[in-house]
Amino acid sequence: MDEDSQQRHAKDTISFDEFLKLDLRVAKVTSATNHPNADKLIVMQIDLGNEQRQIIAGLKPWYAPEDLEGKQIIVVANLAARKMRGMESNGMLLAASSGEGDDTKVVVLGPWQEVQAGSTVS
Repeated sequence: MDEDSQQRHAKDTISFDEFLKLDLRVAKVTSATNHPNADKLIVMQIDLGNEQRQIIAGLKPWYAPEDLEGKQIIVVANLAARKMRGMESNGMLLAASSGEGDDTKVVVLGPWQEVQAGSTVS
């Protein structure tokens, strides 16, 4: 990404205290299916160690649901629930993206080594 692109995508600076409000956790994707009412959304059931949740992400252009099953991912666990095409998402996974248009690449983030589901990320 060139410097102009980085500046266009830059976000406002937050304080350390604001960062500490994020509850980032490792989750294991226990199942994943295509959203029945959306072309780009995948519905995932995740294990956060002490609870099971559903999250929805616009990953279908880059991942097949079966590619996500069994993977460990990083999620924002304390994000308010949100309806996405009639289904509720209870968290958000973290992913890196680069490129633009047809050259866009999206990579779901996860730990380098397997850790217990629910582990905190800091």
